[in-house]
This record gives sequence, C-alpha cells and structure tokens, in this order.
Amino acid sequence: MMGIRHTPEAPTGRRPLAPGAGIDAHRHDTHQIVYACRGVLSVATGAGAWVAPANRAIWVPAGTVHEHRAHGDTDLRLVGLTRNPLGLDRPAVLAVGPLLRELIIAYTDDPPAGAADGERDRLLAVLLDQLRRASEQPFHLPTPDDPRLAAVCELLWRDPADTRTLALLALQAGTSDRTLARLFRNELGMSFPQWRTQLRLHHALLLLADGTPVTTVAHRCGWASASAFIDVFKRAFGYTPGKAFTM
Repeated sequence: MMGIRHTPEAPTGRRPLAPGAGIDAHRHDTHQIVYACRGVLSVATGAGAWVAPANRAIWVPAGTVHEHRAHGDTDLRLVGLTRNPLGLDRPAVLAVGPLLRELIIAYTDDPPAGAADGERDRLLAVLLDQLRRASEQPFHLPTPDDPRLAAVCELLWRDPADTRTLALLALQAGTSDRTLARLFRNELGMSFPQWRTQLRLHHALLLLADGTPVTTVAHRCGWASASAFIDVFKRAFGYTPGKAFTM
C-alpha cells in the first residue's frame, strides 16, 4: 500500500474543489458517502470509474482505495459512516432525491451556534433512513482485465465519438466480434452498446461541467444530433443536459 494515504476514519464535512482539483488515492477504515451538490465528481478505484452529478451520490465502502476528481466548480460533501446502511461491499452510484440532498447538505454544514445536543444524531438517523431507500443507479465503467477488451475500451475512452462497429474494433484488437461481445458481457456486465452509451454519458457529464455547449458535447461524444443526445441524457438522469448545472 506504499504511496496510498490511510485515514482511519472517513471524514464528514464540506470541501469545495476547483475545476480539475482532486483528492489523491487513499482509503478509510469506515464507509463514506461522496456527494457533489454543485459540479460533477468522479471517483476512481482499481475496479473502475464512477461519476455523479447533483442527483447522484457515490457510496465508498470501508477499505476501498479511491481517488476523487472535480469537474467544474464543485461543492463536495462527505459523510463518514461507521455502519453500512446499504449492505454493499463495493462502490455504487445512488439516486439522490430532494430530501436526501438537503439532509446531506445540512449534515455536512457546520452546525449552527446553539444547536441542541443530539440534533445531529437525529439528522443522521433520518439521513440513514433515506439512504436505505436510495436506488442504485447503473452508472459505472468497470475496469477490464482481458488485454483485447482493455485495448478496445482504451480506444473508445480516448475518442467516445468513434463510431466503428464491434466487428471493426475486434479486427484492430486481433480478435472476433463474437469474442469481444462475450468479454463485454462477462467482464463488464453489459453489452457493447450499453457500455458505449455509459462511456459517452460519462464523458458528456464531464464536458458539461466544464461549460461545453450541449451541441458540442453531443458531437464530441458520438451522438448524431443534439436532440438524440438530449433524449438519452434525459432518460439516464431525469433532466435535460441544459438543466444539469442550474438545479
């Protein structure tokens, strides 16, 4: 674990991050909820990458080596937890509704002067109740193991607008489209079209956070038109990309 910072207790609080700023690889002995109420936060582990706009949070279980990166002016909120209300032993993206959002913000703000004893305990109890009800969102880019699959994923990561078919990508990787399709399902848990859509949405969120216009984002990420991009984005996140950072 050389070079990886160890913090026994996952911190709770607020940490503003400038665009491009981050927190280097570290681990805690307790669990943590990571939430950006402004901007977009990405979390990377050895198992893959997770990204969350303001209606998503990222669950980081105890012992997970992870690093954060801010995209856009980010208001990072951290909730350290000694208990595991979700029963998950792996990172996950969670839906954050209006009530859970306000609970996280209130709990991570500095307590007001004269706050009654036990007020934060009661606030945490309600927050935990809401976390238990939060649905897990399928927004994760797993890290591939097979070198052929890793080569294809790296190509598309560098250029999500690449429109080559699986068969053409397989030729470049020195394998067959049938083998690649099987590797996507077995290693990454999704089909190639599903993975490519996840990848494009991941990049789209980061570009939007940096202030890139919606039409430009659509073309850079491989959609044929802005309207097609808006439709996919709205189905994935529940709002249009134009509203992503005005909520």
